[in-house]
Amino acid sequence: MQTLTLRQFALLVPLTLVWGLNWPVMKLGVADYPPLAFRTLSLWLGLPVLGLALIAMKVPFRVPRRYWPELLWLAATNMFVWHACIILAVKALSSGRAAILGYTMPVFSAVIGALLFKAVLTRRGWLGVSACALGVALLLWHEFTHLAGRPGYVALALMAAATWALGTQLLRHTRIELPTLTLSFWMTALTAVVMTLLSLLFERPQWQMPGSAAWAAIAYNAVLIFGFAHAAWFYLARGLPPVASTLSVMLIPVLGVFSGALWLGETVYWQDWTAVVLMMIAIASVLWPARTGPALKRP
Repeated sequence: MQTLTLRQFALLVPLTLVWGLNWPVMKLGVADYPPLAFRTLSLWLGLPVLGLALIAMKVPFRVPRRYWPELLWLAATNMFVWHACIILAVKALSSGRAAILGYTMPVFSAVIGALLFKAVLTRRGWLGVSACALGVALLLWHEFTHLAGRPGYVALALMAAATWALGTQLLRHTRIELPTLTLSFWMTALTAVVMTLLSLLFERPQWQMPGSAAWAAIAYNAVLIFGFAHAAWFYLARGLPPVASTLSVMLIPVLGVFSGALWLGETVYWQDWTAVVLMMIAIASVLWPARTGPALKRP
């Protein structure tokens, strides 16, 4: 496992806050607005923000032709499926529980890493994954009855998590020798095109001018999620081992649960509080520095 550098930690803290608070924000945004159209507007408005970041940091936009097939596959696994499926789940489920289902991703990532990439988890790694899985189960304790009536949306959220886990593993092992910001920009652009086509296909009769709440949520997603959070996450995912990077963001669903309780009146149970402790254990298990033996003295 690997500890965070100062730069990684400086990105992880705001990333956790921005993504965690976004779950009730998305729920408010899609309350009276088509979910795919909401995601489409957020992507198109966030793309110029990301583009300005590339210009300011003098990061190249150009992607050599030989990298485009792999880049398309990275965009599909990291963004296409995730954004389409999870925004539909947020529309149907409570914001906190949609966050929990989405963040089963570390469990899927550990399994995919072991099966496809021959990754070997240490005892601390298995402890983290087990704590994560138990925390998710506890957070869903009071939701089984409600979720039973929406099995399709639960399946969508889990499919989104599993695909994102695969994308994280692929991003870690990518052979594309380009800056992470360049990859993030083009994956966002490709996703905007895909979401536009999906909204046109399934939501065209529902298109309307967003209300004030929807516009505020769209602006939040455009600037903070697509302008910052995705690029920060891709940087962490490429720089940390997959299990460490995925478990390091496990406070996000916890924030989603409690911010949803405060803003939207969603009930918090004792299982939620217990899950906080388990998530902290999961994070510490992969990011806490390992003990090293005493240094050998040179004769």
